[in-house]
Amino acid sequence: MRLRGLMAINYPAGTHRVQEIQNTIRTGKTTKKALTFGKRGMGLEEEINLANDYYLANHLAVIHKKPTPITIVKVDYPARSAAKITEAYFKQASTTDYNGVYQGRYIDFDAKETKNKTSFPLKNFHEHQIVHLASILSQHGVGFVIIKFTSLDEAYVYPAQHLIAQWQKLKGKQSIAYHEIVRDSFVVPNSLNPSLDYLKAVDQYFEHLN
Repeated sequence: MRLRGLMAINYPAGTHRVQEIQNTIRTGKTTKKALTFGKRGMGLEEEINLANDYYLANHLAVIHKKPTPITIVKVDYPARSAAKITEAYFKQASTTDYNGVYQGRYIDFDAKETKNKTSFPLKNFHEHQIVHLASILSQHGVGFVIIKFTSLDEAYVYPAQHLIAQWQKLKGKQSIAYHEIVRDSFVVPNSLNPSLDYLKAVDQYFEHLN
């Protein structure tokens, strides 16, 4: 079935999902416009992306969002100068959202947000992500999750070792209590530029590791 303005994405687990896509790729003298996969998680991710730009511009850290590799199955050409991807699938399951180097350490982390005020659901994670973070720790890398409680406007750097322990304890189900996340995390302070200066919390995490 042809989908106008939509991309049909087959997930590795077999889930079939259709997401809105703005992917008119113009050639020649016109501008190329990047693919946009909806707005899910864009609030926190946008803040992190802007913070990463700030860190890079000020020579503080080199941190980037990992690309999501896809295989294109079908492309329509509604016009001679435009191509529209109508069907594609992910080549492999995603691990975490970001990685890079800060103060000589390799860091690897994911970004999650929730409207819940009292807990954070573990269903936001997949087992392969937990395995990936465990692998990072085994190689002496620094792994964590930036968790934002949007209703409270609070963000935390939650170390991977605590996430892994909670995953094993709760068998990947239920939720982590808010007070446990606060207890085991490093709070991201309020800031103007960047708006989410999460490296301040990572600094505290580094001090804890030393």
